Amino acid sequence: MGQPLGVGIIGAGFIGRVHVKAARLAGARVVGVVDSTPAASESLAHDLRVDKVFDQASDLIADRDVQVVHICVPNYLHAQLVADALAAGKHVVCEKPLATTSEDAARLVDLAASAGLIGAVPFAYRYQPMVQEARDRVLRGEIGNIQLVQGSYLQDWLFSPDQGGWRVDDRQSGRSRAFADIGSHLCDLLEWVTGQRITSMIAELDTVTPTRPIGSFHTFEAAGEVEDEQPSAEVMKVDVHTEDLACVMFRMSEGALGTLTVSQVSAGRKNAMRLAVDGSAASLVFDGTTPDRLWFGRLDVNSEIIRDPAFLAPSAERLNILPAGHTLGFLDSFTALFTDVYSAIEGEPTARFPDFDDGLRTVRLTDAVLASAEQRTWVKVAT
Repeated sequence: MGQPLGVGIIGAGFIGRVHVKAARLAGARVVGVVDSTPAASESLAHDLRVDKVFDQASDLIADRDVQVVHICVPNYLHAQLVADALAAGKHVVCEKPLATTSEDAARLVDLAASAGLIGAVPFAYRYQPMVQEARDRVLRGEIGNIQLVQGSYLQDWLFSPDQGGWRVDDRQSGRSRAFADIGSHLCDLLEWVTGQRITSMIAELDTVTPTRPIGSFHTFEAAGEVEDEQPSAEVMKVDVHTEDLACVMFRMSEGALGTLTVSQVSAGRKNAMRLAVDGSAASLVFDGTTPDRLWFGRLDVNSEIIRDPAFLAPSAERLNILPAGHTLGFLDSFTALFTDVYSAIEGEPTARFPDFDDGLRTVRLTDAVLASAEQRTWVKVAT
């Protein structure tokens, strides 16, 4: 067996820490980390026992021991860092959105392809075993012709006007927040499960809190919750130009009608993602708060499919790393995704993972949502 892949993590926030843990569980060696401040970099390195702290992202990208660069920083930095990493001959795992504009995202797809390098975007919900089970049942025709798709993704981390961070600043996050952040996961998931594409959309967006704080705290933290924070010196408020809520109606490529609801201000909904697919023969529901179960409905009887390897499709069973009754979750999904990405980098056969094409796809869906909300009409999704 050869040496494990060396990965470098750019970004020390919540998701950067997830990447460090999942990369290790997937068999990679975390060479080092870097963040916007030495203190943040040192904190991550100390907490997760990473040996090397880089002074700048460019130093991490240039390091010869780093073969895969993971990008986990504010959205406006993604396009340039991805381009730099590809130019240095490194494979890339970039958090969504791949870029804040479809033009930049398309350019990155081309750059990765021309360089012959792997580019992945962590739409990790695909790697829940019961999501794969749902996809398998839909594609083999168990629910019949798809007639209706309903999705929702609700969070409450911005419920209070005192909550904020870089994501509420459109100069850092881009023109969309709630939809680009979590609506993109929902769109990727519903297209993955159904095997169809969203072709047109009509959207309404709303911002319920006009100003919010930004500063020294990360996503999911309220102002004043960070140790040693000095609000008067480090936290300022900005006008919010991105949405807290999104309600979308859409058509799919084979005619099904669908709805999406996205919120980051729904009290008590910590990370509630739900997908329902209704067909001519049956219906199914996946609820991310109970990830080991899949609801299956028929006219005469309903059933609940339990994550048990004895009864799952092979595509789902391969992701089933624990016995029935031992819950799999968020970190496990990232680990499974990274395992596939690293296998592809090493030239091994692997299942299809979400790549830069999928990243571009969700940027174009976000563009359609924004255009529809501005024009107050149906908008076709660019292909």
